Amino acid sequence: MARIEDRLFDMIEPAVSALDYALWGVEFVRAGKHSTLRVYIDHEDGVSVDDCAKVSHQVSAILDVEDPIQSEYFLEVSSPGMERPFFKAAQYADYLGETAAVELTMAQQGKRKFKGVIAAVDGDYVEFNIDGEAFKVAQSSIKKAHLVPQFN
Repeated sequence: MARIEDRLFDMIEPAVSALDYALWGVEFVRAGKHSTLRVYIDHEDGVSVDDCAKVSHQVSAILDVEDPIQSEYFLEVSSPGMERPFFKAAQYADYLGETAAVELTMAQQGKRKFKGVIAAVDGDYVEFNIDGEAFKVAQSSIKKAHLVPQFN
């Protein structure tokens, strides 16, 4: 069975695209009555509060009809922001040379949490450079990851 986030992504992506936004990712954080469904949208011109409201209205209507989540939850629609989370291996490709903070589902080569430079993307695998060493992981092994903004 597909993860709830994957099913939700497939359900709402056509509507988000029809509004001329890219659906960057979907995250469902379970916390009883305080669960949260986060929908991240992106656009080449950036994302405003009005953009988020427009997408929220459309997504909310779809979720009301389809009712994919049986418990109570809050819907949040936002831009991925400067610390943009990564949901798919292909998303890393636009950020080669940038630093990402990564948490794996299980430790690999003694690493579970690390920061590394995004070095390459090969299918479902992302290669990071950690202190001069190549470290390749499958996207399916990544619990969560996000961009680490660099300020000069």
